[in-house]
Amino acid sequence: MTDLTFACTGVTADPYAAGPTLVFRLRITGPPQTRVHALALRCQLRIEPARRSYGPAEAEGLTDLFGERSRWGTTLNPLQFAQVALMVPGFTGETEVDMPVPCTYDMDISSARYFDALRDGAAPLLLLFSGTAFTGPGGFQVAPVPWDREAAFRLPVSVWREMVEQHFPGCGWLKLPRETMDALLAYRSRHSLASWESTVRALLDGAAAAESVPPPGAAPPRPGDPARSHRLGAILSRTGGERPAP
Repeated sequence: MTDLTFACTGVTADPYAAGPTLVFRLRITGPPQTRVHALALRCQLRIEPARRSYGPAEAEGLTDLFGERSRWGTTLNPLQFAQVALMVPGFTGETEVDMPVPCTYDMDISSARYFDALRDGAAPLLLLFSGTAFTGPGGFQVAPVPWDREAAFRLPVSVWREMVEQHFPGCGWLKLPRETMDALLAYRSRHSLASWESTVRALLDGAAAAESVPPPGAAPPRPGDPARSHRLGAILSRTGGERPAP
């Protein structure tokens, strides 16, 4: 089984998956006359950021990951994207299979931040394979898939964005501490708000209304007045983010 070779021939966004999922098309080639009864495959997908160039806007978006562009000679290191297992049905000679790869849009994950920073073109990936092959003409012989099996592939940024839009159309992602989420949920329940969007909008409207009401006897705030932010913080602290009473 040292003659097994792998190639990635394409990728699509799965529109029917429960969460964001890319489907990679793999071509697996073995010795022409050798029957492979099954292949228990493991694949590690890695982003190779040094294998492409970046425009000014992309470089700015990647600053949090790799630092300033002047440092990229030492900081542009590979990023872990995913690791999946796949059971390949029996074949002789060559076969093609789909490999689903669940993805995330959590901006705290390095791979998601990398893809989000790209404007166009493709993301350079390296697929690293390992696993176990079950072969033999009349019975099972077990052979490992060599650790040096790999395949390079360029993932179109448009496919990544299509996948994200299928599950989070026109939306971003925000990660909050548990106590903050509990407070937001309590506020939403008290006010019978239909969605998280309406909850955040109600808080923003309440903060804007509180900012526009000066304390008794105070002069109206001037644009750019530093005390304006201080008064807003004090009002929000007293009201707990509630809309001020008329």
